[in-house]
Amino acid sequence: MNRSTRHPLAWLLAVPVAAAVALFALPLLGILLRAPWSRLGEQLASPAVHDAMRLSLLSSLGALAAAIVLGLPLAIWLASGRSVLRTAVRVVVMLPIVLPPVVGGIALLLAFGRAGVVGAWLDRWFGVTLPFSTAGATLAAAYMGMPFFVLAVEAGLRAFDRRHLAAAATLGAGPVVRFATVTLPMVRPSLQAGALLCWARALGEFCATQTFAGNLAGTTRTMPLACSVAMETEPELAIVLSLILSTVSIAVLLLLRHRWVGPR
Repeated sequence: MNRSTRHPLAWLLAVPVAAAVALFALPLLGILLRAPWSRLGEQLASPAVHDAMRLSLLSSLGALAAAIVLGLPLAIWLASGRSVLRTAVRVVVMLPIVLPPVVGGIALLLAFGRAGVVGAWLDRWFGVTLPFSTAGATLAAAYMGMPFFVLAVEAGLRAFDRRHLAAAATLGAGPVVRFATVTLPMVRPSLQAGALLCWARALGEFCATQTFAGNLAGTTRTMPLACSVAMETEPELAIVLSLILSTVSIAVLLLLRHRWVGPR
């Protein structure tokens, strides 16, 4: 494309591009301009922030652990072939990505609540009650975050050149050795991306957690929930919590930048 055709196109794109950038940048700018910078240390030292951060880290890291323990085998199975069963399972697993989070919370309540399909059995036989507990908040975070891990890892496994496994097999490596020394190193970028996406999604979970686990201070009130409560009574605290969550989100995107823009 020569200069005479490139410049008019650039001018035509300038206005919608600027409008799109403003749409996403102005809300972030609003947080930065309204943040109580002079009282930031005081706000960060408040017990409400400490409790919310502790619960957010606990639930999000618990969701990430569940994704590794359950999601990794699931991703391996999904990537190992094509069948109607795998397609059906994939749809069920990916559903939380497109499902309204409040619907996800209701579904969790109907499944794991005290009168739920599984929850009633857990309560009757083991005395385990998940709703309105920290474990319930972790379950909600895992339900909403794990699909991102499975999706990223399955994509990495499908793109993996299996001829490397065949070569390792000819050298006498068994299935476990091949998986540990060939497959995992080759799909490490997908594992890292999936883990970051899962953790970030779990950290920011709101509706499903509130619907299933409630909004109990010190028990299930994670940072997004604390932010919502503070907006009604302590707007400055809400802005500080929003600033923390925004900073974490930006850091995750920067760490993943090569996955969605590719190398220069």
